[in-house]
This record gives sequence, C-alpha cells and structure tokens, in this order.
Amino acid sequence: MGKLDFKDPVPSDIDIAQSVEPTPIGEIAQKLQINAEDFEPHGTTKAKIRLSVLDHLKDAPNGNYVVVAGITPTPLGEGKSTTTVGVCQAMGAYLGRKVVTCIRQPSQGPTFGIKGGAAGGGYSQVIPMDEMNLHLTGDIHAITAANNLLAAAIDARMFHESSQSDTALFSRLCPAGKGGARSFAPVMLKRLKKLGITETSNPENLTPEERSKFVRLDIDPETITWRRVMDVNDRFLRVITVGQSPTEKGQTRETGFDITVSSEIMAILALATSLPDMRERLGNMVIGNSKAGEPVTADDLGLGGALTVLMKDALAPTLLQTLEETPVLVHAGPFANIAHGNSSIVADQIGLKLVGPQGYVITEAGFGADIGMEKFMNIKCRYSGLKPNCAVIVATVRALKMHGGGPPVTAGKPLDQTYKNENVELVQKGCCNLVKHIQNAKKYGIPVVIAINKFATDTDAELQAVKAASKDAGAFDAVVCWHHARGGEGAVDLGKAIVAACEQPTQFQFLYPLDLSIKEKIEAIAKETYGAASVEYLPQAEKQIELYTKMGFGGLPICMAKTQYSFSADAAAKGAPSGFVLPIRDLRASVGAGFLVPFVGDMMMMPGLPTRPCFYEIDIDPVSGRIVGLS
Repeated sequence: MGKLDFKDPVPSDIDIAQSVEPTPIGEIAQKLQINAEDFEPHGTTKAKIRLSVLDHLKDAPNGNYVVVAGITPTPLGEGKSTTTVGVCQAMGAYLGRKVVTCIRQPSQGPTFGIKGGAAGGGYSQVIPMDEMNLHLTGDIHAITAANNLLAAAIDARMFHESSQSDTALFSRLCPAGKGGARSFAPVMLKRLKKLGITETSNPENLTPEERSKFVRLDIDPETITWRRVMDVNDRFLRVITVGQSPTEKGQTRETGFDITVSSEIMAILALATSLPDMRERLGNMVIGNSKAGEPVTADDLGLGGALTVLMKDALAPTLLQTLEETPVLVHAGPFANIAHGNSSIVADQIGLKLVGPQGYVITEAGFGADIGMEKFMNIKCRYSGLKPNCAVIVATVRALKMHGGGPPVTAGKPLDQTYKNENVELVQKGCCNLVKHIQNAKKYGIPVVIAINKFATDTDAELQAVKAASKDAGAFDAVVCWHHARGGEGAVDLGKAIVAACEQPTQFQFLYPLDLSIKEKIEAIAKETYGAASVEYLPQAEKQIELYTKMGFGGLPICMAKTQYSFSADAAAKGAPSGFVLPIRDLRASVGAGFLVPFVGDMMMMPGLPTRPCFYEIDIDPVSGRIVGLS
C-alpha cells in the first residue's frame, strides 16, 4: 500500500476505500508479531484473533490506554470514529509509534437508516469498509441467533409446563438412555444446586416434591424482560403479541423486539474476559421471575451451554487495517444510548499487550462523553481492571453552534447557512456543552485532550474560540485536526498531544462506589454527569428497584438508557442544561452482563427508519460487483 492520493473535494467514503488495495491481513498480523496459531484468516482482508494470544503475552507489559469520546452530537455525528482512525494513522504512519485501534462493529440499523456506517470517513477509514459495515465475520448474526434462541426457549418452556404433568415433564427433561437409566444434563446440575437439592447423581432419587421444583420454572409472564432482537431499525416491532396461533393453547402475551446491538448478549461479548467467563455470564442472564418472585436464568432453562456454543467464535476480535496500514481490532457493538456502547475488553487487552509499553491503544466509546465514556469508566474499567492514561473528546464547530442556539440539524436536510458562515459568538455560547464534558471527564482523574474536527467552512476565529474555551475549562490540550481530508497527516498534532498527555500522572477513580443503593448510583450519574437537580422514579421504576434490591442485584453498576442528543431526557434541550428533573421510567436487570439499565424518559430500544433512509443510496454494480452508495 502506497501513500494516499488525496483529492479535493474529498470523494465519497466508499470511493476512497475502494481505491486502496488492502495489505494482506497476514502481513498486518506479522507486523504486530502475532503468532500464526493465534489468528485465523477470513479471506485475505480480515482475520479473527484468538484469545490464546493473551496466554502467550501474559507477561508482556501493557501500552498506553486512550479512550475517545465526543461532545453531545448532532444527528449527523461529529466524526468520532473518523478521529479515532485518523489519529491512529498519524501515530503509526507519521509518528513512528506502535498503535492499535479498537473500534466497534457497526450496526445495520444506522448503516441502512440515518447515519451510515462506522468505519470512519474520508481519508481516515478502516478497510474493507463495505465488509466492516455489513456482515464482517458474523458476530452480530451470532448474537441475534443466541438472543432469539433464548426467547424461543422461554415461550416453549411456559407452553410445555402449562400442558404437561410433573411426571411427563420429568421424563422428557431426563430421558432414559441405554440400559433404561436416567441422567441429568450438566446444566441441570446447576439448577439442582440452586434449588438446594444435593443428591443429584441419580434422577430417580428425587422426591415428588423435588421433581416438581426441578421441572417447573413457573415463569410469571408479566415479569419477562427478555425480548427478541433483529439488527434492523423497525419501529413496528417495538410492541408485538406472540402466541396467537390456536396451537399455542392460550399462551398469548405482549412482548417486542429490540435492536440486536442492545441485547444483553452483546454486552456480555464486550465485557467477558475469557470463554469460561462468557459461559458463566450467559448462564446467569435473568429473563424474568417465577410466580414466587425468584429470578429465572438462562441456565434454569438449560440454555447457557448452547448459547456459548453459538457465541464462541464471536468472542475473538476481528483484525482489519486502516487506509494507512495501521492495525484495527473490531469487536462488540455501538449505541451507547441504549447499551454500554464500547468496544470489548478482550480487544483492548490484546491491543495493550501487542503494542508494548511505548505503544498506544486508542479505543472508542459511543456518542457523547456523558454516555459512552461514563459507561467506559464505570462499567468497562471496573470489569477489565484497566485504567486509561488519557481521554480524547471530539468537538466540532457545527455541533457547538447548535448548542449555542443555532437552528436544528436534521439528517437528510441541508444545513442552515448559520453552519456555513462565521459566527464566533454562537460558537462561544455553545462551548458550555464542551466545558461540561471536560469537567465530567476530569472527575475520573485523567488528562483530557480536545480534538477539534475541522470542517471546510470553519474559520480560524471559530476554531480559536473552541481552543480557548477548552483550555479555560482545564483541558490538557486542544488541537485542530483535518484527518478527514488528509488522513494521518491531518492528525499529527493530535497524536503528539496524546503522547504528551499520556506522560502526565493520573489518579483514576470511579464516579460512584458499588455499595451505594440503586437510587444513589442513578442519582450520582444524573447529578454529577448530566447536571440534573433531582430524579423522579415512575411507579414501574420504583417496583423494579425494590425487586432488584430484594433479589441481591443492588450492587451492580448502572447503564443508563438515555437520549444521546442532550444531557437531559429532552433531546431538544441543547447546551448544558441544569436544574432539571430526570425521569426514570423503568429498570431492566442485565445480570449476566453485570449492570442495571434504567430507562430515562421515553427512550426506546428499537430505533425507527426515517422518511429517506440511507438505503436509498446503496446499490451494487451488476457488472463489477462493486458496492456503491455505502457511507
């Protein structure tokens, strides 16, 4: 791969990506000194990195750990993924630093919906971008299959329990094998232990009462929180009714679909540290309660092992490359508004070992720093034990003008002239949003670098206003970069700022201790990070908080589901609102992943398609087979 051939104006993302021939992925792996037995090629452009690499590098020191987040974005996005890729190209191709980019796999929701893909943009992209934005190595499909297998198992179990006697259920769950002897499947032993039944070697030894306890989960359908998923924006599946066929014998109930990347299984993929850890987490997922009020898990349904089989290959991160040949680990999914929205722990761990103590892992957190970075610090870092050396917050003049009172920015509609003409005063007013994000990031005890993603219409006076506001708010540095137009060359100054920031002392700390009550942890985030004056708990939320506290889940961290377009629950409230009441509508327990999810306001877990989705532009050249229109 040679030097990039920069063009002005910048061509479309897919045209740029397809103009560069990727280096064979084996060569990228060799540059990282990955042993042949530690990676599995998927064609010539991508490979799965086996977790065995961590065993081989267990004594190697870690590199520097940098998280990239952003200010509260417009619906167009502010180039956070592009900045993450661009600065890695700068560090690897221009500054001579060993670097690994850890980025999230795009969801087909935004790819075919509003925002487009998430491989970066312009001359700062991950390639092959079409494969990254579509099926890649099938991780999201595996999550969809596993999630929906569990959903099917829940309904099937309730159906069979409603129509069969204890004896019939027992004979089917513990069938007689050769010689007529019955046996327990290994996953059943976990359920017996949970029930306090210790004589488990022979199923025939169970008393009638123990048999009944064993075979009847007695799931209360009103408490089921597990929903089906698909990786497409489809608002008409948010609420559905299942069991309407006469063959379901009255097992009708209301449920719905979430988007795949918000599945708890996606969160487990991102937070698991090994195959045994993933198996344990999948089995521990709570799908609802029994009618007696006890939590029912995937292992109670006998499904933890099967889910792990579906997910085992997905646990390995996918190795790709940037336009300038720097290595990229793609793993886990986006949507920090309704999930934790960070790349995986294992990808970061692998990257930190591969780059060594003088190298850098640049990992991306979703949406604004109040959402993705907050969850990175308080959830991901708790489970990984890793401590970041530096945080980067991406800002744009466009978004700051919006936060200063500029006209609405709407995907698919032309930008108002306000965003194309100089208005320093509007930028300065909007910097209140940036300042709040800087203050939040500094609470974690690490230096903060501001990456000002320059657009062609930005003026020097506007950019200087952002730099001044950043420094006044306590940022370690604020750097203008133009990596979209010039690749790594346009992010060299940002790379230098990150190197300098990582040399600074840190005093990393979490926002809240886990021994606080559920409400106290929610309120710590609401007040300290969002700027709320108080929190209002609606009746369903009060009910779930009481239930989860009683069940022993009160010690888990919090993963808020909240609009990404404002610090508040009101997406239209721009800037840095304060003094508002944050409404908590409901809570869901993601026990396997290891957090509780409060739903703020009317936040939905299944997005909808806009009037004119991205798929209008996407097609294929029937002669060459090249994809066109993907962004």
